Amino acid sequence: MGADETPTGIEPAPQPSYHDHSHAEHGVHHSSAIKPTDLSENLDAKIKNPLAGLSKHELLGQVEDFVNEKGLSEHIEYFKKGALVAQDPDSFEEISGEQKLTEEEVAVLIKEVEHKWRVPKVLYLTIITCSIGAAVQGWDQEGSNGAVLSFPQALGLDTSTNYGLYLEGLIVSAPYVGSALLGCWLSDPLNNVLGRRGTIFAAAQFCFWPVLGSACAQTWQQLLVCRLLLGVGMGAKASSVPIFAAENAPASIRGALVMTWQMWTAFGICLGTCANLILGRVGSIAWRLQLGSAFIPAIPLMVLIFFCPESPRWYMKKGRYQDAMRSLLRLRNHPIQAARDLYYIHAQIEVEREILHGSTYAQRFIELFTIPRLRRATLASFVVMIAQQMCGINIIAFYSSTVFEDAGTTAYNALIASFGFGLINFLFAWPAIWTIDTFGRRSLLLFTFPQMAWSLLAAGLCTLIPGEGNVHLGLVALFVYIFCAFYSPGEGPVPFTYSAEVFPLSHREVGMAWAVSTCLFFAAVLSISFPAILASLGVIGAFCLYAGFNVVAFFMIFLWVPETKQRTLEELDYVFAVPTRTFMRYQIFTWAPWWFRRYVLFKKDAVLPPLYHFDRVERVQSESESEKLDNKAQTEMKENAADADPVQKS
Repeated sequence: MGADETPTGIEPAPQPSYHDHSHAEHGVHHSSAIKPTDLSENLDAKIKNPLAGLSKHELLGQVEDFVNEKGLSEHIEYFKKGALVAQDPDSFEEISGEQKLTEEEVAVLIKEVEHKWRVPKVLYLTIITCSIGAAVQGWDQEGSNGAVLSFPQALGLDTSTNYGLYLEGLIVSAPYVGSALLGCWLSDPLNNVLGRRGTIFAAAQFCFWPVLGSACAQTWQQLLVCRLLLGVGMGAKASSVPIFAAENAPASIRGALVMTWQMWTAFGICLGTCANLILGRVGSIAWRLQLGSAFIPAIPLMVLIFFCPESPRWYMKKGRYQDAMRSLLRLRNHPIQAARDLYYIHAQIEVEREILHGSTYAQRFIELFTIPRLRRATLASFVVMIAQQMCGINIIAFYSSTVFEDAGTTAYNALIASFGFGLINFLFAWPAIWTIDTFGRRSLLLFTFPQMAWSLLAAGLCTLIPGEGNVHLGLVALFVYIFCAFYSPGEGPVPFTYSAEVFPLSHREVGMAWAVSTCLFFAAVLSISFPAILASLGVIGAFCLYAGFNVVAFFMIFLWVPETKQRTLEELDYVFAVPTRTFMRYQIFTWAPWWFRRYVLFKKDAVLPPLYHFDRVERVQSESESEKLDNKAQTEMKENAADADPVQKS
């Protein structure tokens, strides 16, 4: 898009008269507003820096107005330097004049690239707290895996009938029903009123008291109500924690830090399987202790959350820029990084406001499906979330004990096999810390889904081998573990990481609520229906069904899920402004032929043309004409003085 073109539906933002006046004094006038890429139809697939196209004088003038308006004058020098760095991140060492960076500032920015994991301790505290929140989620869902072996009998459910099977499935899935129907959708108003930290604290209350209530339930109705209330907390927490982590993390390591949600959910599942195994032989109260033990991680979550800084983006959304700066100063190593990030976020938010203007909850939800940029993010988040249910992981997480028992082993041996699943799920999530921001979200999914399909198919086919007991258990468990090893670094961490980053700030809560409710609603459907599916199709039929779903999910991801690695949350506006038809055409007619030539025909010289082009900063005249003339005049005066001075001549 040319510099002088105005995209349809986008009006350039008016700039303060200060800039126009400053240039008019010298007989020079530059447009002080860039013409942004249309965030509805980014046909050129350009990722535009919102500060590109401004001269140095214009940019610094805007910064002065900004810090005065927001009450940040004490940091004005850092904001001037930070804005110049944000305008052209690759050339910060070339900044000259009064804003020339000190050696310390240059060293900090270089270290940020070369040693991206050297971040403040308070950021690690934030991630640890979010990780505990994820562990609560995992332990809560795994408690029912062990308890389902005994609570139906203890509470008088007749699982020999279809009614009893569906009732058992409803109780197991109740947290997901509560999450999908209420908990996720409460996250937007709760975040609006309480902030990210307050919402997480409130959600933790629902992950504490209902869990204890489940352990004390005397009827299946009481257990159902307690687990529905647990779902309210799980949904609000699952919608808020990944956003909280994403908004506090630097772009270079955001994926790795946000994916801790899934990794520590896997750790919570592992702890839950440990608790199930330890408590499996304590007698008739085993199921009560297995369900009730999940209250443990909720306690440190409620305490630690208020030691973490609030999300700076949430503060900015509320117009509290001074609080946002205080948060960023705690979350970054140096004030210049904090000032750079705050001003860049502010600049992109101003661009977002041109098209994302919904004010009420209902309006924002409707806009998820009516504004093209939002609709593409909504589709992509829907695909990665529903794919988590299509892949079959939750039939293992919810019912692995039942599956292993049906494969021909004892109830306690089934718990041991389930413990192996939980352990592998956690251990194999670790590689994603290093691959999610390098290999990428999309690439991880495209690689792991075919592997999950064949391993799940193999697990089902192993039940056809003649034999009983340990033979069946060993072979089925082996391929279930292989399936889990591919799930954990791919479809495990990606959905929540991806969904937390693809929506703009104005729609982030409602967008994440949509994504998480999608995931948990279909988890509930799966959990309710799986006992009947297992009874009807057997282990082989159920596993083969989900192997087929893996293949379908692969093609959905291939066609509708763009890559998001190492882009700021604000730059993703331009990624999702690329029309879906353009993205699909590129994948089918450019990427797929390149992949075939490169990896099937082994042509190492095969070249893949990129889809996205980062629109680098245009070198706009950075000084006024008078300043250039003054500099030239001063140089000539010095030369004349040198010619006239006999001492200098000698």
